[in-house]
Amino acid sequence: MEPIRVAAIQMQSTQDVDRNLEVATELVRRAAAGGARFVALPENFALMAAEGVVLGRTEPLDGPLVTWGRRLARELGIDLLLGSIPEVASRPGMRRNTSVMIDGRGEVVAVYRKVHLFDVELDDVSLRESEVVEPGEETVVATLVWGRVGLSICYDLRFPELYRVMRFAGAEVFVVPSAFTAATGRDHWELLLRARAVENQAFVVAPAQVGRHGRKRASWGHAAIVDPWGEVLADAGDGPGTLAIADLDPASIERARRRIPCLDHARRWLLEGRGRT
Repeated sequence: MEPIRVAAIQMQSTQDVDRNLEVATELVRRAAAGGARFVALPENFALMAAEGVVLGRTEPLDGPLVTWGRRLARELGIDLLLGSIPEVASRPGMRRNTSVMIDGRGEVVAVYRKVHLFDVELDDVSLRESEVVEPGEETVVATLVWGRVGLSICYDLRFPELYRVMRFAGAEVFVVPSAFTAATGRDHWELLLRARAVENQAFVVAPAQVGRHGRKRASWGHAAIVDPWGEVLADAGDGPGTLAIADLDPASIERARRRIPCLDHARRWLLEGRGRT
């Protein structure tokens, strides 16, 4: 891994795709102007629904949203993560929640479909992602010129085995584009980001949605960047249109490993479900 400046973008997206893309474009340009060579957008950056609203829009990987991202990445010469787009699914009436990694040449280098779907009852809000989203079935580690990046989306953050598998596959940085709920974010967001960083001795870059998207649906915000020792290097706060920017120093990974070589001690067979129970 090479030293690199990265940016995690924080947005308050709505159902107005054109407006969302205007905001995203301005924020990506601002991050690049600040020296970021890798910029990450949040989950549902282009289209965010209120509670109970079923979004009808889906598109293929060569559709307008990825085309927009490829053009912008190529123009600015940056690696750009489209946090998630509503990709066409294999079943009618469904979609995939899909992250797309684009390099500085404007080429798609990795595609990840969200594996863990958010089906919960939170106070008076019912969220059933599995009713409209087809889950992915693969872990993905993107290889960029400066390092290897493990891809995940929002609710995946609660499943540490996903990150351990990607770490063993060579990931040095994890991305977690999210629309983490306000109800759970205040208690768990930073805690989980830091845990995934510490237990895998890797960086975590977590762009986020923030604020209200409807009468009952609200996102926590606090887009963040965390180092391998669990230190929060940057936090975008609780306002829309903000950035978390930090320099990632690969020496931080080596320092963490020297101090506590836990990955050398890990029993990989546990991930395969072997052993007595």
